[in-house]
Amino acid sequence: MIDAKHLKHFSSIVGDDNIYSDKAHLIAYSYDATREHFEPDAVIFPRNEEDISAILKYCNEHKIIIVPRGAGSGFTGGALPSSGGIVLAMEKHMNKILEIDMKNMVAIVQPGVINMDLQRAVEEVGLFYPPDPASQEYSTLGGNVSENAGGMRAAKYGITKDYVMATRAVLPNGDIIKAGKRTIKDVAGYNISGILIASEGTLAVLSEITLRLIPKPKLTKTAMGIFPTVHDAMEAVYKTMASGITPVAMEFLDNLTIRAVEQTFNKGLPVDAGALLVTDVDGNLEEDLQFQLAQIEKVFFENGCSEFKIAKDAKEAADIWFARRNASPALSVYGSKKLNEDVTVPRSALPELLEKFYAIADKYQINIPCFGHTGDGNVHTNVMVDGSDPEQVKIAYQAIEEVFQATVDLGGTLSGEHGIGLAKAPYMSMAFTDEEMNLFKSIKKAFDPNNILNPAKMGLN
Repeated sequence: MIDAKHLKHFSSIVGDDNIYSDKAHLIAYSYDATREHFEPDAVIFPRNEEDISAILKYCNEHKIIIVPRGAGSGFTGGALPSSGGIVLAMEKHMNKILEIDMKNMVAIVQPGVINMDLQRAVEEVGLFYPPDPASQEYSTLGGNVSENAGGMRAAKYGITKDYVMATRAVLPNGDIIKAGKRTIKDVAGYNISGILIASEGTLAVLSEITLRLIPKPKLTKTAMGIFPTVHDAMEAVYKTMASGITPVAMEFLDNLTIRAVEQTFNKGLPVDAGALLVTDVDGNLEEDLQFQLAQIEKVFFENGCSEFKIAKDAKEAADIWFARRNASPALSVYGSKKLNEDVTVPRSALPELLEKFYAIADKYQINIPCFGHTGDGNVHTNVMVDGSDPEQVKIAYQAIEEVFQATVDLGGTLSGEHGIGLAKAPYMSMAFTDEEMNLFKSIKKAFDPNNILNPAKMGLN
């Protein structure tokens, strides 16, 4: 338990109505999407950057742990207070869009702004913020930056890091820094802003983010291809991208996922299909969209596609996307415990990767349904077991270790968008050498010598 004198000092900084140590708040801020549970000692809602600075300076002097938190929507425990301490919650006050700069196509936001709120705000003036994590309706931009979130549009538009131009941040000792500029080019000094992206709140606390915007495309069309095997579908993915066409999204569902969605929602999906590919294209001319879809259709049929459907209108597009958007919850038909990973490989390795995953499933006699963002090589791999059976849970973790090893062997990475946090920390040695891990630890120590900021994450302890 944190000493009462510390709580009194924090109250003097933020006011009594912005610090809580009652049981209800401690429980509310002890969870994220992993469903793991770690109670903090207190929850503080900073009102501004100066509050953050004063809090961190005091915590650094008294060796009090601080864990920054956005919406708590992460899948790897990156914002969980696993070592106790204080949760620094941004959603109450630090949630404003400070500026939308039309001339330079830039937005300046506080870290607690909801992703979708920014998307809607900039689209009202004809601009576009592409990163669209599945949690976009509630995840915060500070959390998106801290985890380097991706999304379905990453195939064409990239991920969060591709839009961060600058950050303001508070170091563990209370110092305030500005990293980056709102200029298109900036090669002066080390890329500190780049280091803070995907650092999961272990190096500094973000207080302001400058994001690049682009013009919003006027037109979008959706299509779906049905394939007899997942291997055929994966071949079609990388060959489409190599053909010169870059779809906005290229998403897939394997047979197990198709069956789960159909069993749960009864949408008339082809349950005998090996895989579905769902794709979006966009642009400003109808002729351009028709050309893109014609090229995609050609590549799909060259790689075994049995049926290609183009949505006639927004309703048909929504119907096509329904299966993909509801894939994750539907998988509960295969078990009460899901180990949901987001491994990523070069696109050309996708066919072999999926073959390896299904071989692992056969080996352990479990279900491993897969779906995800194949346009950028990012596969959501779901090991499904009975969570009430300890032996099944043990098998699940053995299978996940093999999933990670197969991914790394094919030149891939442990995470394409969810981050490392607590959940993947034990597997970091698979993907990084001792020398690389020591470099990460040196960077952490340079920023946070007293290790007060979100310790025990990313395998750094």
